[in-house]
Amino acid sequence: MLRLDPGNTRIRTARRFDAWEGGGEYNVIRGLRKVFGYKTAIVTSLAQNDVGLLIEDLILQGGVDSRFVKWEKYDGVGRKVRNGLNFTERGFGVRGALGVSDRGHTAVSQLKKGDVDWEHIFGELGVRWFHTGGIFAALSDSTPDVVEEAMISARKHGTIISYDLNFRPSLWQDIGGKAKAQEVNRRLAKYVDVMIGNEEDFIEALGFSVKGMDANFTNLEIDGFQTMILDAVNDFPNFKVIATTLRSVNSASDNDWSAIAWSRETGLVQSRKWKSLEIWDRVGGGDSFASGLVFGLISEQTLQESVNLGAAHGAIAMTTPGDTSMASRSEVEKLAGGGSARVQR
Repeated sequence: MLRLDPGNTRIRTARRFDAWEGGGEYNVIRGLRKVFGYKTAIVTSLAQNDVGLLIEDLILQGGVDSRFVKWEKYDGVGRKVRNGLNFTERGFGVRGALGVSDRGHTAVSQLKKGDVDWEHIFGELGVRWFHTGGIFAALSDSTPDVVEEAMISARKHGTIISYDLNFRPSLWQDIGGKAKAQEVNRRLAKYVDVMIGNEEDFIEALGFSVKGMDANFTNLEIDGFQTMILDAVNDFPNFKVIATTLRSVNSASDNDWSAIAWSRETGLVQSRKWKSLEIWDRVGGGDSFASGLVFGLISEQTLQESVNLGAAHGAIAMTTPGDTSMASRSEVEKLAGGGSARVQR
């Protein structure tokens, strides 16, 4: 989709917007390509007009392969098909970040089972890792079927599947709310190897309870998360890794930030904690965490190293504007290893 950013002002008062590409799933593979050097491709659909071509141009600038984009004929108005927009304020101080989605009738929401040749992607091309999530699954009645079809094919060919729950109340509010989100996400969770989310996601999108969590999804107790993990793997024994970011919002521009991950072999590990991390633009921080975590896992680093990379990548990504990461691999690895913001010359 196309992100339109009003900069230091607000959506409701803006006179100009900066254009960026974005999307919960796209941001992860873009980070894997641009920051960590892995070859990645996006499977999506765009309306064939100049907005779609702008989005494609941004995808290509990010180094992501666009060969699997399904182009749909534009009807001239957008009655049948259009491209998704997301207006995003980054927030400041006591004013939280704000996202306003404009995604009705988008080409990607109209993807349906049978539109993508997953056997070619996983069986013939041998894709090693497939990442998707709860944002795409929420776009329409047909998108969960597309995800499930892809996951079945991926498992058949031994492709690792990661899924970011990415619960967005606004995407579910008109189609059944939290109950529908849990129905869809629990249906898809049975195929997932690496389940990713934040503390709110596991509660709202999968229906688990976390001891010690208050109504604002803060003050997470580690013991409470460990209990939730036991409940999750009891329901979904296919989970090999569970990972979550931990964020306490002191203000829109001041967050405490860290992450936790679990595997059967390692148990629970926790990243470095950043107290009062200064935030420039928080949107995309969780996606950058996911791409750093996936990089660590796919490159066969330990779970501790992987969660450190994810948390560090998310922390750096939130110091720059836009959904996508502007970090370098060396910056991420330095911060993950305990580095600081001391000037580099």
